[in-house]
Amino acid sequence: MSIAAKDVMTLRQKTGLGMMDCKNALNACDGDMSAAEEWIRAKRKGKMDTRTERTTGEGRVAITIDGNKAAMVEVATETDFTARNDDFIAMMQTIVAEAMSCPAGAIDATAAMTEAVDNVRIKTGENANYTRGVKLEGGTFGQYVHHDGKRACLLQVDGDVGEDVLKGICQHIVFYDPAAIGPDDVPAEKLDEIRANAIQEAQDTGKPEDIAAKMAEGKVRKFLEESTLIKQKYVLDESIRVEDVLPEGCSITNFVRYTLGG
Repeated sequence: MSIAAKDVMTLRQKTGLGMMDCKNALNACDGDMSAAEEWIRAKRKGKMDTRTERTTGEGRVAITIDGNKAAMVEVATETDFTARNDDFIAMMQTIVAEAMSCPAGAIDATAAMTEAVDNVRIKTGENANYTRGVKLEGGTFGQYVHHDGKRACLLQVDGDVGEDVLKGICQHIVFYDPAAIGPDDVPAEKLDEIRANAIQEAQDTGKPEDIAAKMAEGKVRKFLEESTLIKQKYVLDESIRVEDVLPEGCSITNFVRYTLGG
């Protein structure tokens, strides 16, 4: 049958595929636009499913906040070119919006998420996959996504904290990657490990037991200052610590930091 050029163009705009691919699909489906779109989807997806072993070292992170709920997701793909594509960025917004409808906690891919990723795979010819996501509820949220879309932080606080302060703390977390919120949040076994290693190092250099113990406590204090969020020097003003930028009565209750592939 004769296929109108405008129909071919319409299908091309929907799928992002070439004119001949779209024309062949319409011919195969007797000009039925919806059937042709599904025909293309099934055919292209079948080909892409054979390429899942291809490395997905690029991708993006996206965050959304709505009142006392927030979500962050990560999707990986093969090239940075695709990760910066408008269709990929739009797909990220679809997925993070879908994440907001999920229960709080770690998020597994839903059918809608899988379909959104498949659409990008079909259009680009690249392997892509949803890798992880999280939803938090309660309190106030801040966010920061680095300009390359590959590093991000979602921050949860208790209290009234200004947007600029929230963003600044998120930027700090992305840069410094704290081990915990505060000293009380570091597992005791981690501190015992640091303490034992420090004592052993001191004794190996001939230090007496009491001196070795004091040196070990110094190592523990240094670790807590350098590795816990509220005790770290603030990345935007190293004359103060992160705890100093929080308004009185406010506290950090949680943070999630993503580095692409990390």
